[in-house]
Amino acid sequence: MRARIYQPAKTAMSSGTAKTKSWVLEFAQTSAREVDPLMGWTSSDDTQTQVKMSFESKDAAVDYAQANGIEFTVQEPKKRGANIRAGGYGENFATNRRGAWTH
Repeated sequence: MRARIYQPAKTAMSSGTAKTKSWVLEFAQTSAREVDPLMGWTSSDDTQTQVKMSFESKDAAVDYAQANGIEFTVQEPKKRGANIRAGGYGENFATNRRGAWTH
């Protein structure tokens, strides 16, 4: 069994960082997926790929993997800087603009 430990990124549909604080242990796929000849669905007999376990910290996830003999790799998150403008959201509606309105 091989697993990946990572911290999930924020969704593309939101600027918030909810559900990105925990760490996830996710098992890698061990067998190839096959197309069902009758229905055409893609399936696999590997049920471990459906398992995602959440942990409070990276150390907790690593400890769990080591205690259960799971081979793992840790993927460090790429931290993103905050995009804070001087005027904030209200700058979009400012009446004292010096430049031309662009949109």
